[in-house]
Amino acid sequence: MSKATKYLLVSLPTSISPSNDRDEALTALRSAVSTDYGTTYPFSIPAFKIGTLDALVQQADDLAKLDGACEGVVGKVSDSLRSILDGDEEKIAQQKTVNDKPVDQYLQAYQWNKVKYRADKPIVDLIDALQKELASIDNDVKAKFNQYNQVKTNYAASQRKQTGNLSTRSLLPIVDPKLIIQDSEYLETHLIAVPNPLTKDYLKTYEALSPMVVPRSSIKITADGEFTLYAVTTFKKHSAEFVHKCREKRWTPRDFKYKEGGKEEEAAETEKLGKEERKVWGEALRLGRTGYSDAAMVWVHVLALRVFVETVLRYGLPLEFVCGLVKTTPKLAKKVKASLDSTYSYLAGNAFGRDKKGRVAKDDSSMSSDMQAAGHSGEDYTAYVYYEFEIA
Repeated sequence: MSKATKYLLVSLPTSISPSNDRDEALTALRSAVSTDYGTTYPFSIPAFKIGTLDALVQQADDLAKLDGACEGVVGKVSDSLRSILDGDEEKIAQQKTVNDKPVDQYLQAYQWNKVKYRADKPIVDLIDALQKELASIDNDVKAKFNQYNQVKTNYAASQRKQTGNLSTRSLLPIVDPKLIIQDSEYLETHLIAVPNPLTKDYLKTYEALSPMVVPRSSIKITADGEFTLYAVTTFKKHSAEFVHKCREKRWTPRDFKYKEGGKEEEAAETEKLGKEERKVWGEALRLGRTGYSDAAMVWVHVLALRVFVETVLRYGLPLEFVCGLVKTTPKLAKKVKASLDSTYSYLAGNAFGRDKKGRVAKDDSSMSSDMQAAGHSGEDYTAYVYYEFEIA
């Protein structure tokens, strides 16, 4: 999408139209929103089984928490896709579909999934099923992306051994084993990677760095753009002190153990890790795509349930309402809200009045007890059922 999109779910009693007809009520909602501020689509919600008032108030609270959890999981999966696709927004957008459709299309044609979530079940059971599915999606995506990050780290470390500078790369292809004293009871050869600007200091001071450094034993093996690699011999009983003093000088002692065929083994291991990295990358991308889709679908179903429960609490029975989905932008959403407040403030009774200039005004004292009785404690109370969301 070229610019940020915000969606609003608005539920109103059909009594907003003179005929009490649902289609006419939707037309009235469209007029209140205005095409200048957004586009309004019908949003279908089944007639769920309604329990007691106490149960509905508890379910409203549970759904509010689950709504936040859904937003969090969708955001995390989106961030994971962004990471694995190196921030390429065009490729990210291609992966972020819902039920194999762009988000807009899915929402505009939304239907409750009656096969997966039977509408004749108690609302509490539907909430439990949605919670469990969301947790499963979150855990599966998290596990796969953690696996990918570990494989990627291992592959990068192996690549550094092949292509890094002399302070990090493998020395098996570089060092002639004949330069290394092996199987000596007293002597030991050390390989030291010295930053190029410090080589003069190294050559002047290495013999006096610790006791029993073999004089003139330093041999330059090779150099790259950052480091020069030297071999130097000391007596074993002072090796630890020599290595410690090298580190103090910011010279890098390199561990080296010659192994026949080691060079080929390292190259084969890097190739193996590269294949594994590409394989797990594909798995993570596929799971990220399906995880995003599934988490977004769970979220929209949670929002549908939220609207239904809140509608029952607000408007009571018999349940005659219309729900619209408004597609707008974060900036224009404020104007949509203001227009809806102006048009439907009367639904709150005394909670909303008008000041001397005709603007909508809230009477907090008359509203507080009604809000608490209906299970509302937030500051953004509206006279109608209203939820904002953005599917990132």
